[in-house]
Amino acid sequence: MKLSGWGRYLSAESQPLFFRDTASLAQQVRGCIPLIAFGNGRSYGDSALAANHLPMQQLKRMLAFEEATGLLTCEAGVLLADIVESFLPRGWFPMITPGTKLITVGGAIASDVHGKNHHIVGCFSECLDHFLLMSADGSIKRCSRRENPELFHATCGGMGLTGVIMQASFYLKPVRSSTIEQTTIKTANLHETFAAFEEYQGQPYSVAWIDCLARGDKLGRALLMVGDFAEDGNLEYRPGGTLNVPVDFPTLTLNSFSVKAFNAVYYARAGSGVSHRRVGIDGFFYPLDAIRNWNRIYGKRGFVQYQFILPKTAGYEGLKQILQKISASGMGSFLAVLKLYGPANKNYLSFPLEGYSLALDFKMQPGLVELLAELDQLVVEYRGRVFLAKDATTGRESFEKGYPNVERFRALRRSLGLNQVFNSLQSQRLGL
Repeated sequence: MKLSGWGRYLSAESQPLFFRDTASLAQQVRGCIPLIAFGNGRSYGDSALAANHLPMQQLKRMLAFEEATGLLTCEAGVLLADIVESFLPRGWFPMITPGTKLITVGGAIASDVHGKNHHIVGCFSECLDHFLLMSADGSIKRCSRRENPELFHATCGGMGLTGVIMQASFYLKPVRSSTIEQTTIKTANLHETFAAFEEYQGQPYSVAWIDCLARGDKLGRALLMVGDFAEDGNLEYRPGGTLNVPVDFPTLTLNSFSVKAFNAVYYARAGSGVSHRRVGIDGFFYPLDAIRNWNRIYGKRGFVQYQFILPKTAGYEGLKQILQKISASGMGSFLAVLKLYGPANKNYLSFPLEGYSLALDFKMQPGLVELLAELDQLVVEYRGRVFLAKDATTGRESFEKGYPNVERFRALRRSLGLNQVFNSLQSQRLGL
């Protein structure tokens, strides 16, 4: 069958490896190479593409929950959406969640995902107690910061290249409401945007939409949204997602004119200065999940979501140069999301470091790969790196400069024979 990531730019013929239980899973792992675990297909590029894949939603049971501590144990194929739907009415919510709840728990660990609260609580691995990992020989290891710590730090952010994550135990956070008290700060340029992030960095959640095609005095203008769960209200929750994109949009639908028009309308929707309102959690955390198959908006050729991070000390100047290059290219993006991050963790390939990241969606078109290569060079120059869960084009040299622990990751893979079994198109491209 033909398989692709969410961006649909890259695809591969891939054999699904079905299994009934642990024994048959071990048999598949020992018998079919190369292979990679495949969750719900929400990583954007080629990190979950291989000649053989394990459809992980075969493991989708919730196993135990400790009401006193919020510790949930579930199989790796459970979606964050299932957790939100089951536990929000009981007053619990994922401690760390990315911008979509349509990912599996195993995918959250393999990508060590982060959310709008990284500057406060860090990556998904921070809420992990332990997980069970099937190795290349079919054996199962329990991994935590105390048990098999090297495997723990290599697996969190390791893009599925250290084995098959089978189940995990992690903490949820208590909440009192299913709504968010949101504050929106409208900024006129990049200088004001950075100043607003610093002023509101004490807020638990923060994220900014940025107009990536604005130029001159308006370069970097943005809407910064910050907030936290309301203390009052109720815990009622009804999942959204009624809209659908039934077919691929024509390629010409997205162009510099339509993106500029969209950006102008989106920027104008907020009043000047600071405004407040109460919003639902889906609107605050998962706005794109409301539109099924939204990736079809970018047409049959697909798109690349490019996300990079720069250290805080280089963030302003680096982002200024990168935004100028994007604006000059005319290859703008509807989605341009700026976030503030806290310190890096000890995981070998986790993406975040203390600074700012920008995520952009680019329609696949002539000249895009060359533009992304130029952006890679700027990212490296400013001592940053790209997010592997979004990556589809980065070269090995740029990747290695951004991830100083990559040799430790490679050495562990070699020592356990993992590099002989678990591989993806991305791992082959980056020499992992």
